Amino acid sequence: MFVLETKVHLRVQGLTNSQVQSGAYALILSENGQRRLPVIVGVAEAQSIAIALEGLQPKRPLTHDLFTRFTQAFRIRLQEVFIYKFEEGVYFSEMVFSDGIREQRIDSRTSDAVAVALRMGCEIYTSESIMQKCGIVIEEAAEDDVEMAVRRKKNPSTSGDRGKLKEWLHLMQKNEIKERMEQAIREENYEFAKLCSEELQRRETEEEA
Repeated sequence: MFVLETKVHLRVQGLTNSQVQSGAYALILSENGQRRLPVIVGVAEAQSIAIALEGLQPKRPLTHDLFTRFTQAFRIRLQEVFIYKFEEGVYFSEMVFSDGIREQRIDSRTSDAVAVALRMGCEIYTSESIMQKCGIVIEEAAEDDVEMAVRRKKNPSTSGDRGKLKEWLHLMQKNEIKERMEQAIREENYEFAKLCSEELQRRETEEEA
């Protein structure tokens, strides 16, 4: 008798440098509890996911933006992303699409599926067996240890100490920070743009207090 396996709802918690694969990043997916599912992704995919997480608008559409616009133009809806298998260190995912009449499941790399899911606002799931096999438990006290930003390819202007960059931004005027952020977005330097955005938000919070 076939038993339908329990699906686990996941959300994208953030990205961090991979500790097991040089030149890659770990996409951190989490459930409502303390379990986390780390997925290794490449630089380009990590950058695309980071852009979607931060709500940044690149000057020209990236591949995932183009794919999203294409499906929306033809009124095809992404219903969900399901990470259904883990084999030899690789996660396998499928994207479930619907045109209102038929449902179509398409195999996808997990990094691409998540990048599109973030843009289309659909849910991400995996199976309970994958969470039991691959999930890691992070104590609440260790939550801050999960890096929430992604680092793009090394750039001389942003490859220094993150703390020193923040201190440098503290000394700048708001209009200067906004100009730097706009320039960083134009140059696709999204990590530095995020630092600028964080500093502006910090100052707005202080002004409101």
